[in-house]
Amino acid sequence: MRLKPSPRSINLLLLISLLLPLPALALTTDQDQPINIEADTADLDDNAGTTIYRGNVIVTQGSLRLTGDTVTVFSPGRTLKKVIAEGNPAHFRQRQDNKNEDMRAQSRIMTYLVDEEKLVLQEDAHLWQGQDEISGNRIDYDLKTEIGKAIRGEKERVKVIIQPRAKTQPSTPAEPAQP
Repeated sequence: MRLKPSPRSINLLLLISLLLPLPALALTTDQDQPINIEADTADLDDNAGTTIYRGNVIVTQGSLRLTGDTVTVFSPGRTLKKVIAEGNPAHFRQRQDNKNEDMRAQSRIMTYLVDEEKLVLQEDAHLWQGQDEISGNRIDYDLKTEIGKAIRGEKERVKVIIQPRAKTQPSTPAEPAQP
């Protein structure tokens, strides 16, 4: 059985597309940079391919910065697959190609799926692109396709703030049309 999208969900996806109109990909050089992790403690299970970092955790890779109280890294076979950050809140920031501002996000639970290039924000989720913002209980954002979905919580609705764009002034007055 296939569900038909409601007009409301289609409008929300269009609104998110307007909110993030330019490519939301990270700097192309980020993936070539080493991953640095700082924490108070680290519990490594090399057989399972997991490491749990606790206490003021900071993860950086190029322009990417992820912080949280606890960060769990899933890297089976020494290949990074998933990172889950938990905090009050956890924060994510990353510079994008051809941008002067970082894409920023925060939530209580944040999952970064490396191969899929997806960011899942849960519980009090916020995502900023410049001065524009979207918030809800959960935000799923695909960094490759620039498609996001925000989901309301039991007590709150999805909120979107889109700042007015700067108006461009014509350099010369327009010539009147000739009859």
